[in-house]
Amino acid sequence: MIAEQTAAPTAPLDDEARRILRLNDKGGYTVPTAGLYPYQWNWDSAFAGLGFSRFDVPRAWEELETLMSGQWQNGMVPHILFHRPDPGYFPGADVWGAEGAPGKGPGRVASSGISQPPVAASFAWRIYQRDPVLGEARLRAMFPKLMAFHRWFIAARAESGAVAITHPWEAGRDNAPDWDDAMARIDPQGVAPYTRRDTGHVNPRMRPTKEDYDRYIWLVQFGRERGWDDAAIAAESPFRVADPTLTFTLMRACRDLRDAAEVLGEDTGEIEAWIAHLEAGAETLWNAEIGAYDSRDLRSGALSGVVSNASFLCWWGGLDDRRSVATLARILDAAPYSLPSFDPAHPKFDPLRYWRGPVWGVMNMIAGLGMAEQGLAEQAARVRADTARLISENGFAEYFSPEDGTPAGGATFTWTAAIWLAWASPSAAEG
Repeated sequence: MIAEQTAAPTAPLDDEARRILRLNDKGGYTVPTAGLYPYQWNWDSAFAGLGFSRFDVPRAWEELETLMSGQWQNGMVPHILFHRPDPGYFPGADVWGAEGAPGKGPGRVASSGISQPPVAASFAWRIYQRDPVLGEARLRAMFPKLMAFHRWFIAARAESGAVAITHPWEAGRDNAPDWDDAMARIDPQGVAPYTRRDTGHVNPRMRPTKEDYDRYIWLVQFGRERGWDDAAIAAESPFRVADPTLTFTLMRACRDLRDAAEVLGEDTGEIEAWIAHLEAGAETLWNAEIGAYDSRDLRSGALSGVVSNASFLCWWGGLDDRRSVATLARILDAAPYSLPSFDPAHPKFDPLRYWRGPVWGVMNMIAGLGMAEQGLAEQAARVRADTARLISENGFAEYFSPEDGTPAGGATFTWTAAIWLAWASPSAAEG
């Protein structure tokens, strides 16, 4: 491994965060945490690269390069890359059945058939900025792959302007209440028997219910039966929801890719068109009744009526929009630790259930950075301080209760360590 780029001594939490990244390093890629998540996850890996960039820029590039090595022929970057067999994990590559899918092409890494929030270009741009001399060649080599990834999203998911998900896992916010109405249309008949791995590692109280999981697996089988053909899934699936997470992360990634294109001397016209398309689409997610951006069920046309942490990614996306500031203030005042992933005033709020209330450091980072960039300095400082306090008091957990900071999900979690190094740690502000 390349020697770490250390300077002054770091705080104990910085050292622990580095240790976690090394602990979860499997040689060119990281796993989110041992046992619970034994493979390379798309947006987890991009956050890991950002974390590595604080002390080992070459290793940061290697993380993203390994992620992009699993890119399908059609441009899609899967949400899981199955680099090494792990028979205990469900659903594994055999369940996804993506081998032989026309969009995948031959010789690709075994993978799932869906993607995840496209933060890779945003973090590639930030890693480049850490060391432009080292990074220029790496960014130049990755640029066409990132272009193909974004082009796929626009073609395969953004028919409404906003970016749609075809499975709740694609949003990264797996069982958020946003999806409840759309998921209720699915009758999970014919789901093959299965044994979950997550509830063997984590208290089932903190995970999706069996009823939710049956529907997740039904959607996996649905996609597999159609050979992961985007057009067939778009036409036939009962589940297709335009999502603020994907919309705003892609919007930001396009802006960052445009900056990269300018540095590399590449044409920006196509990217500019994508940004305009996404900005128009984002307006279809505005819900005046809740005073925030929302998810929209593309089958029924209905907004979900849900205020989530994704509602506040509009500023990360680059929108100069003050309409949801009052709603943000209410959410910040609703719990001791921000940002809860779901509105604490809603009857479905659950402080420890996966994406139905807990605080996630990765969402806080991108939401908080967006707030700071758009002039919401006080709110950004609150989100950053709360994140630092959660980690300082409760360790590098996957997520936390917004009510009392209880750590939940997996422990020694890669992306929590990464956002500590890149943003939440006091040392992150030093350069």
